[in-house]
Amino acid sequence: MSRIEDRIEQLVRPTIEEMGMEFWGCEYVPVGGRATLRIYIDKPGGVTVDDCADVSYEVSGILDVEDPIANAYNLEISSPGLDRPLFNREQFERFRDETVAVRTHDPVMGRRKFKGPITDVNEDGIAMEVDGETYEIDYDNIDKANVVPKF
Repeated sequence: MSRIEDRIEQLVRPTIEEMGMEFWGCEYVPVGGRATLRIYIDKPGGVTVDDCADVSYEVSGILDVEDPIANAYNLEISSPGLDRPLFNREQFERFRDETVAVRTHDPVMGRRKFKGPITDVNEDGIAMEVDGETYEIDYDNIDKANVVPKF
């Protein structure tokens, strides 16, 4: 996670949790002239459009006052969905033995893209089994990780 994302989490997590929801994570994507700040929320039974609207209203107020992002951006509030992104150790642990897709910043044993079950989670990173090989990937090297939904 970037420093902007860490700061956003510090600012909005307490309010989201007070609203009875879980702060799942956030992504700041600076593309072109206008960036996107995407905040994922979750709750038992799933997130509704009204939940997203309510959180958007509250979070917008916080971000307007604190102004943690210097440039213009679009705010999106979303459920993590079936192919939910994974941001931290607890989330990787929650999806241990499930199939995930991981992209790394730097190659691990010659690869940057992995798709397979999480076989281990520890303080440094995760282990995955892909094509009969076990790969150990540090959290700092994970660019993007998503659950692969079962259909």
